[in-house]
Amino acid sequence: MNKNVERLYNGIIKENPTFVLMLGMCPTLAVTSSAMNGLGMGLSTTVVLVFANLLISLFRKVIPNGVRMPAFIVIVASLVTMVQFLMNAYTPDLSKSLGVYIPLIVVNCIILGRAESYASKNPVVPSIFDGIGMGLGFTLGLTCIGLVREILGAGQLFGYQVLSLDWFTPITIFVMAPGAFLVLAVLVVCMNLVRAKMDAKGKPLAAPSGCLTGDCASCGQSALCTGKTQAVSSDQKTE
Repeated sequence: MNKNVERLYNGIIKENPTFVLMLGMCPTLAVTSSAMNGLGMGLSTTVVLVFANLLISLFRKVIPNGVRMPAFIVIVASLVTMVQFLMNAYTPDLSKSLGVYIPLIVVNCIILGRAESYASKNPVVPSIFDGIGMGLGFTLGLTCIGLVREILGAGQLFGYQVLSLDWFTPITIFVMAPGAFLVLAVLVVCMNLVRAKMDAKGKPLAAPSGCLTGDCASCGQSALCTGKTQAVSSDQKTE
């Protein structure tokens, strides 16, 4: 498989950030009360992710290792500010609906994670495709959750009434906070079934990795964490 196509496939299917890696759960649960919100949030994140990967890959050889995370955050924050201004100008209703979650893209673990684990170590073109793949995978996850919640909770699809209220009674819990957890759980179960089938075929999907699972080998901050652990142990011994 072509390397660029592989990055797209990994982001959308094999390493889907929402259903496989379980990243970016805050906006996933908070803004998906409708399909439009999910689509808007996903595409906004995709734009930031693609350009962040492009710039970080482009300057990866000149960014000092000791300040790489602050540099990444400055780049991402600048891109998020531009995206927010554009949304305020051209999609004010969507921008108001998403609220504080647009500025919070700056600290989205998907963006910083791809910057640290891929863009800072690879050429520009593969990094762009990695950003597109991960962004589309995130968009797919948010839109799917939003679709289910909007149909069951309001009988609507992208704001249009598709189920007649004469015979359909909206299940309002699905447009409330608990509905996000319920829908996400069901969709993750479906993804786990797909993962099991792929494992049986010898083509396993990616598993969650990094600090939350204790998988230090897959974390770019392992050396830093080890240093912190040693420092804490030394302090405890001193006390």
